Amino acid sequence: MRKFSAFSCLRAATVALALLAAGVATVAAAEMPPLVGTDWLKANLRDDKLVVLDIRSALDGGGAKAYEAAHIPGSVHSDYDKAGWRVTRNNVPFMVPSTAELEKLIGDLGIDEDSKVVVVPAGVSVLDFGSAARTYWTLKYTGVKNVAILDGGIAAWQQAGFPVEAGASKPSPTIFTATIDKSILAEASDVEKLEAAGGAALIDARPATFFAGKEKAPAATAYGHIPGALNIDSASFYDEKTNRLKPKAELAALADTVPAAGPAVSYCNTGHWAATNWFVLHELLGRKQTRLYAGSMVEWTSNANRPVASARTKWDDLKKALGLGS
Repeated sequence: MRKFSAFSCLRAATVALALLAAGVATVAAAEMPPLVGTDWLKANLRDDKLVVLDIRSALDGGGAKAYEAAHIPGSVHSDYDKAGWRVTRNNVPFMVPSTAELEKLIGDLGIDEDSKVVVVPAGVSVLDFGSAARTYWTLKYTGVKNVAILDGGIAAWQQAGFPVEAGASKPSPTIFTATIDKSILAEASDVEKLEAAGGAALIDARPATFFAGKEKAPAATAYGHIPGALNIDSASFYDEKTNRLKPKAELAALADTVPAAGPAVSYCNTGHWAATNWFVLHELLGRKQTRLYAGSMVEWTSNANRPVASARTKWDDLKKALGLGS
């Protein structure tokens, strides 16, 4: 029979504990929450796998100049509005890029399959949060597993008194191979089938005036909403005073009109506001059958054969003709 010394036993126990610790660390890394706070980010800034992605653009009154004036140390910039996170395809703007386009965009930012990415918005409005949510969704769609949004954006970072740096941090481009997750994307053909069958909750994330057909996005060709949809304005999930999403209990109460079981599709005009609703439902409330219709009403109305429901009146059209309405 083989005999073990006390030293051997101690060494084996030490190795076992080390392996256990490594396992716990791996699990922890795989469970980066969808929202992280400024304290978390400051504590993890030196993580070699971490990419801090500043996405400020003209949509939040910022962009490259705002980034170069002050940004989180080591963060890289990718203008949400200009860098290619949304593209024109078949004359429809704001669509999801091709796989090849996404691989280049993401790889050039130094992000690979094993990266941990924190998306940093400006932290100034719900429109700005939508930029972060759409970027987050795009990264998840391409197979980047560890992604989070900085709660409160760079505004919260600065309010906390944490350091910023000026200039530009150049990313180290890498080869990124996407693993497309189609379970979180609804294409027009999917929505057509769901709308015809009534087999899913269609959630319109736009303000009520758009839903009713009193306003429309310039790129949309018709007023109104997809028949059968319910209206949950993405702004209802957002606290303008704190420039953060509302507490989880409030989010759940606001989303209570969405059927608890079965698939759901979030849409808006261009898949921007809808990304916030998708993020709340899918990532924070655990409704994993929720998909984003990225093309939204701009794509939906590009085909005149697709049905649209609207409360718009001839009086609304007359007011528009007179320059008194939309």
